[in-house]
Amino acid sequence: MSIFKRDLILQLQQWLAEAKQIVIVSHRSPDGDSIGSSLGLSHYLELKGFPSDVCHPDPAPEFLNWLDGAKDIINFETHREQVIQKLANADLIFCLDFNHVSRVGDDMMPFLSDAKAKKVMIDHHQNPSDFAEITFSDPNCCSTSQLIVELIDAFGDSKTINEKIGTPLYCGIMTDTGSFRFVSTTAQTHRIIAHLIESGVKNNLIHEHVYDTNTLNRLRLQGFALAEKLQIWEDLDTAVISLTQEEVKRFPHQKGDTEGFVNIALSINGMKRAAFFMEKDGIIKISFRSKGVENAVNEIASKYFHGGGHINAAGGKSDQTIEEAIQLFKTVLQNEK
Repeated sequence: MSIFKRDLILQLQQWLAEAKQIVIVSHRSPDGDSIGSSLGLSHYLELKGFPSDVCHPDPAPEFLNWLDGAKDIINFETHREQVIQKLANADLIFCLDFNHVSRVGDDMMPFLSDAKAKKVMIDHHQNPSDFAEITFSDPNCCSTSQLIVELIDAFGDSKTINEKIGTPLYCGIMTDTGSFRFVSTTAQTHRIIAHLIESGVKNNLIHEHVYDTNTLNRLRLQGFALAEKLQIWEDLDTAVISLTQEEVKRFPHQKGDTEGFVNIALSINGMKRAAFFMEKDGIIKISFRSKGVENAVNEIASKYFHGGGHINAAGGKSDQTIEEAIQLFKTVLQNEK
């Protein structure tokens, strides 16, 4: 059953027709889905005569900057006053790929919360909050980018999708499904991917841009992480990688260079869970991954690490030391046995 009810679609179409300033927002620490869904929606709205500004909390990782429009995203971290002004003057704000205003970060959250614009949330995470006037939420969907394709279809505009619109949406679906291998990848996902390719999207080039453009420094950092910082807890079927701020500084790196480290840990034979702990500015940022619903990590992230996410893919943070955060994770798993 579609989440895009006809009455809500008609209401949104009216708001679009009336809006003079449209803003698209997504969560802090952008990934392929948040960037892809934002740019895909922005390109579609532009084609329909509704120009928008994409305003994110912080910059996109380098490996996504090749996407058309990525360098035009206004981020709060480096253009604070401009984003504040855009939010204050907006008539309509699309909130993509997050289920609570706190996901934009403590600094940007008050300005999003206080914005007088009508808000539309489009998201696929569990337990959506009710901050938006219209909410399109489907936790069973693989990605917000897929939901944007379905929204365009609900508008009756599926045939308007072209290479410019479809490329970031393909990228978002691809990255959030682990290249279409996660259980969230459905027959509907593959039908949508086929339509995007038929619309001109060059799938091979997207894979190359995302997965085959490693820098030497990234590979050296990855090699160090695997050779020196990988822990295997065989009794818990869990692999952990950690990097302190000083260790990361040893390898000149750019934003996004640690993307996927946690998935490498999970790929080790016999591992059912994996976690990646990285220290940055006094905070430990954590990525969790797992296999199977019986090894859920979202509740661990929510209950113990101020985070959340999907059953098999979640994130969190800690203000403990990196050693204390790792030990807490281990203790939680031991108590669950």
